[in-house]
Amino acid sequence: MAFNRLAVFTLPPQMISFYKDNIEYITEHAVDPDKRRYSDPEEAPHHYIDLDRYGTYPFDSLPRRWNDAVAKYTEDSLNKHGVVPWWISLELIRLTDAFKEKNKYRILHYSADIGHYIADAHVPLHCTSNYNGQLTNQKGIHAFWESRVPELFGDEYDYFVGKAEYIEHPGESIWKSVMQSAAAVDSVLGMEKILSQQFPSDQKYTYEDRGESNIRTYSKDYSAAYEKMLDDMQEKRMRAAIITIGSFWYTAWVNAGKPDLSDLKDSPASPEDIQQLNAMDKSWRDGKIIGRTEE
Repeated sequence: MAFNRLAVFTLPPQMISFYKDNIEYITEHAVDPDKRRYSDPEEAPHHYIDLDRYGTYPFDSLPRRWNDAVAKYTEDSLNKHGVVPWWISLELIRLTDAFKEKNKYRILHYSADIGHYIADAHVPLHCTSNYNGQLTNQKGIHAFWESRVPELFGDEYDYFVGKAEYIEHPGESIWKSVMQSAAAVDSVLGMEKILSQQFPSDQKYTYEDRGESNIRTYSKDYSAAYEKMLDDMQEKRMRAAIITIGSFWYTAWVNAGKPDLSDLKDSPASPEDIQQLNAMDKSWRDGKIIGRTEE
């Protein structure tokens, strides 16, 4: 995931050397949360939130504080419809604790993970039950918006997003990002519906060789027309995700007391460390952690 790699360059001097030295790790391991979805049934809800299950925008019926939301809807119900903003707050706490412990493995692990979840929160289709257009006869739109358009035009995007900043209220910040994504859902779906009706049907798709397969995908002309209709939304959401990732890393480091990262040694994680991390990554089960997700 390029988001983590690009976020490294938003960091201050006290952090950037450490992250540059480990940039391959946090880039390669950004996909770990997606891999866990195949082995852990509890993982999927950490990536999205179906806000339309709670009424209409701005979804005032859904409390933003985790304990209030649990009291109103129950934890099982919330998990059923996705918990990404709360999960990001939890991951921030875990990353902060890793900085306090100066545990290199945990710092890298949670930096990679939180970057993935923040990127997911910036994708409009991660904020609706109609996540792949399956309810509006637009199946495949998720990969079209999230992958195909950036694949074709991402090299032209401006990834200079400035410097990471300290976030005073991280919970409010990530909810703001999620709500911005949710506000874009109608455009993501509606614009594609309009374009599909206007565009010559025989020019909407093309066939491309991918490895040993020849697959049908959205044509470059159709993708360019969609990007233009959306006023470069993909680039804007990517830029927002990159600076948010860097700022969350920076906030965790500041909240941990700005530990010196220059003397962290290369050492493999112990089996106990890996086992504990795997258990924590699966769920909320840690009373101390749950209580600290509140601001």
